Amino acid sequence: MTPYDFLTKWRANELKERSASQSHFIDLCALLGLPDPVSADPTGDWFTFEKGASKTSGGEGWADVWRKGCFAWEYKGRHANLDKANAQLLQYAVALENPPLLIVSDMARIVIRTNWTNSVQEKHEFVLDDLVDAAVRDRLRAAFLDPEVFRPKKSRQELTEETAAEFAGLAQRLRDRGHEPHDVAHFVNRLVFCMFAEDVGLLPDHLFTKMLEVSRRSVDEFSQNASTLFGAMAHRGGKVGFTAIEWFNGGLFENDAVLPVTADDIEQLLRAAGRDWSQVDPSILGTLFERGLDPAKRSQLGAHYTDRDKIMAIVRPVIIEPMEARWAEARARMTTLVENAPRQTKEKLLRGAELGKRTRALAEAAAIHESYIEQLAQYRVLDPACGSGNFLYVALRALKDIEHRANLDSEALGLPRGFPRVGPECVLGIELNPYAAELARVSVWIGEIQWMRRNGFDAAKNPILRPLETIECRDAVLREDGTRAEWPTANAVIGNPPFLGNKKMIAELGEDYTRALREAWPEVPGGADLVCYWFAAAWSMMAGERLDRAGLVTTNSIRGSANRDVLKPVVDQGRIFAAWSDEGWTVEGAAVRVSLVCFDRDHGLPAQLNGVPVGRIFADLSAERGGADLTTAARLAANRNVAFQGPVKVGPFDVEGETARSWLRKPKNPNGRLNAEVVRPLLNGMDITRRPSDRWIVNFGEMALDEAAFFEAPFEYVRTDVKPLRDRNRDEGRRENWWRLGRSGRDMAEACAGLTRAIFTPRVAKHRLFVWAQPLTVPDSRVAVIARDDDTTFGILHSRFHELWSLALGGWHGVGNDPQYTPSLGFETFPFPDGLTPNRPAAGYADDPRAQAIASAAARLNDGRESWLNPEELIIRIPEVVAGYPDRLIPKDEDAAKELKTRTLTNLYNARPQWLANAHAVLDEAVADAYGWGDDWRSGRLLNDEVLSRLFQLNQEQHQRR
Repeated sequence: MTPYDFLTKWRANELKERSASQSHFIDLCALLGLPDPVSADPTGDWFTFEKGASKTSGGEGWADVWRKGCFAWEYKGRHANLDKANAQLLQYAVALENPPLLIVSDMARIVIRTNWTNSVQEKHEFVLDDLVDAAVRDRLRAAFLDPEVFRPKKSRQELTEETAAEFAGLAQRLRDRGHEPHDVAHFVNRLVFCMFAEDVGLLPDHLFTKMLEVSRRSVDEFSQNASTLFGAMAHRGGKVGFTAIEWFNGGLFENDAVLPVTADDIEQLLRAAGRDWSQVDPSILGTLFERGLDPAKRSQLGAHYTDRDKIMAIVRPVIIEPMEARWAEARARMTTLVENAPRQTKEKLLRGAELGKRTRALAEAAAIHESYIEQLAQYRVLDPACGSGNFLYVALRALKDIEHRANLDSEALGLPRGFPRVGPECVLGIELNPYAAELARVSVWIGEIQWMRRNGFDAAKNPILRPLETIECRDAVLREDGTRAEWPTANAVIGNPPFLGNKKMIAELGEDYTRALREAWPEVPGGADLVCYWFAAAWSMMAGERLDRAGLVTTNSIRGSANRDVLKPVVDQGRIFAAWSDEGWTVEGAAVRVSLVCFDRDHGLPAQLNGVPVGRIFADLSAERGGADLTTAARLAANRNVAFQGPVKVGPFDVEGETARSWLRKPKNPNGRLNAEVVRPLLNGMDITRRPSDRWIVNFGEMALDEAAFFEAPFEYVRTDVKPLRDRNRDEGRRENWWRLGRSGRDMAEACAGLTRAIFTPRVAKHRLFVWAQPLTVPDSRVAVIARDDDTTFGILHSRFHELWSLALGGWHGVGNDPQYTPSLGFETFPFPDGLTPNRPAAGYADDPRAQAIASAAARLNDGRESWLNPEELIIRIPEVVAGYPDRLIPKDEDAAKELKTRTLTNLYNARPQWLANAHAVLDEAVADAYGWGDDWRSGRLLNDEVLSRLFQLNQEQHQRR
């Protein structure tokens, strides 16, 4: 068919929709050189007329034409309202597999709207005469063959970022003029919602933009004009001039208060109003605007935010999956009732008993549907740290999507179509920050209206904004009187509670608040991070049967030490049913590593860890390993008082090598003692993983002030550089004992006394590395020290067996997610081979062939590493200024210095050359033999989980023998 033939036939056509639509579409296919549905797909699987079930509102099929993965197409009679046709497609888009294009036509016009979920929607309209143009026909052909041609270039996230950026400067200027930050936030939120409201047609005829344009001519009139508009939105029956205004209120438009603006402000508002606010993304809207409205968060402007997909990792298992499972069960019962009921056809009308039986079956099916919808309408989701509402919006949308799907399924069974009942009242929030709390309400309101429009329904009215007192502005864990705060009863708790480490709580929250919090929640360990109080509160609700499920985001430190104790009641009495142990996340604009933990009371049922089905998830977010729960590993008596954390400085006690040596060269002090007693080499984690930094430390140990003062030069340094900081310390002991380290490490020093060397390891490092250092070396607090000087212990610690154990029981730290070594868990619980335990002196097993084999392999490993790190041809060894201190290693020249910078243990273990792998293999085999597992090790039967299971069993046996 030629364009002329097509235009001639359809210009004058006045047939009704049902009579003409299929003929029009078949002719259009011929015009575009494409097969029509009947020719292309006789089975109707992917391209068909009248796709779907009969509509209870009348008509056959959810769409007049459907092409899988391309479009749904609805026809209306000539000059009909095509917006209504589009609304119908929107209502059935889910049932039509959400095609990327929604197309409507009255045979004189063809309107294509894009329907990609996370892209800005675009509209393309063609009239009959346009089809003469080959380029237009090519574009229409693309709707059939390559709909990606129509994909909008801009995502909703990008649009939202742009709109938020428009307001950041305005909010700051208003604050600079002396307006209260909360008044500024409330005013800007009103402006934001007005722009959204006019772009979705709730404010008629772009009234807000017109108000700005009028005010542009006379800035002084802005306040009166805006006040009139806000006042009209505040109550039923409002008007601006002769224009009727819908009732909005909801607490956002509770009065007509306005802040004065300047001409520049109005110009900025006009630019902002020119954007398409109808398609902003509520899942990030609040976060982006909060950064502009809250003065404390301006530094985060332009930073990353948590996207919807990450939030869905919590919402899907906690809310969507169980509610979809309930619907699947309900739908199956409904389907059985309908399919077993007598059927009426054109040839057979039902009468009497048969009609009664069908009526009763349909009524029973409708009752099942109504019961399920009632469950959804009464379902409550609580975010007790809701921020600006991103979790609440995603949860509300999920519930509305489930309800919509259930209504479509019900209609497909021949039951009446239901109108959406799930609304903003289903989401509850608690938020301490007033800026965020109000933005949460705005995000939920916008999300609700967008969902209704996108699915073909009108927004609620009278008022348009339902009051959201369900989003409370208060503390979620502590009342003002110091008692624990209560949460409203809910079906699900979700959210991203505040991340604040135990050691920072007093500094950030205050000593009084922190003390009151810990007293109010005695079940939370004293050393736990702030986020743990949200876990405790959720479990308390669950135990009291006021909550069904919970899913919370936490730093991945939840897996270690005191933090994971808060999960033990969940594991013992309930279940972690889904968890992601280590995920990237964004908090306050910064990238962090987090764990996602979802739990309920269904003890004993299967679970999923990192997307993989497992039998059980333990408190450290590990799966069952041969029945072993490593979180129950006992601290062993044989390992006590051997491993220590390095001293905590609490002040700049460390100095450069040049300064330290100048003190060490000085003659004896008035007490007849040298500075070498209190000035020692310092070893931090990077000194181990990289190259030595030549840092030293002043350590007076437990000396009294008068005794320390005799060491004149180092004491004067501490008095001038450390004391002013210590004078401001909250800890009375540290203020009064300002010349001493925060924690002196006395126990460690006593344990190392008499040793020729000691084993040092960084507490946080990509690779678990152990090195030798002299006992007089002072470790940094981020270094652990094992007070042993024998190669056998060194070798066991550097074996694969101890590495696996320490990884399983240790924590993870920072954005790099590096393993964290904890002396109390990684070392004290580790079962050494029987007879080679740390409570025995090395001389006691010197003749044991097992110990000899391990010691030999360990010495070879260490010698090989040292030769690689410090080749004799690249370094000069210079004796230290004090006899007995380790030599200084100086590069021979610039080329040697450049080469030595690359020779670090981290680089060595990243590359893991064959000689290093061989050395570790020999060591691992020797340690396996010491455990009596050598044959299994050599055969390859000792996989990681089996190793951990055997070590756990040995841990339990050694603990019982104590």
